[in-house]
Amino acid sequence: MAPIALLPLFVTVTTGVSYRLGKSWLGLSRDQVHLLMSIHEGEYLGQTLEPLYVLLNGLGLLWMLVTGGVMVFQQIKPLKKLQSGIAQVKSLFKKPSLHPLDDEK
Repeated sequence: MAPIALLPLFVTVTTGVSYRLGKSWLGLSRDQVHLLMSIHEGEYLGQTLEPLYVLLNGLGLLWMLVTGGVMVFQQIKPLKKLQSGIAQVKSLFKKPSLHPLDDEK
């Protein structure tokens, strides 16, 4: 499903950034970059489908953020287990203390 959501998000990001940079850095007028904003907002789909495009684009972005967050969380859990395992292994190789009373502190 990610490839389906990726194309509209990529088009939206690319046209939005191009619009802003064209106006701000290149000094283009609003009329010169209007085509980019039309693509960015989905105006080419007509008044009926434009709101649907915006809604699906937003939902696709939220879906990708949530699923990406879940994937990151799943990777963090094994890392915590790995770190506790490494600590256990390190404790096996700990040098014995020359002063037995130091271990009791």
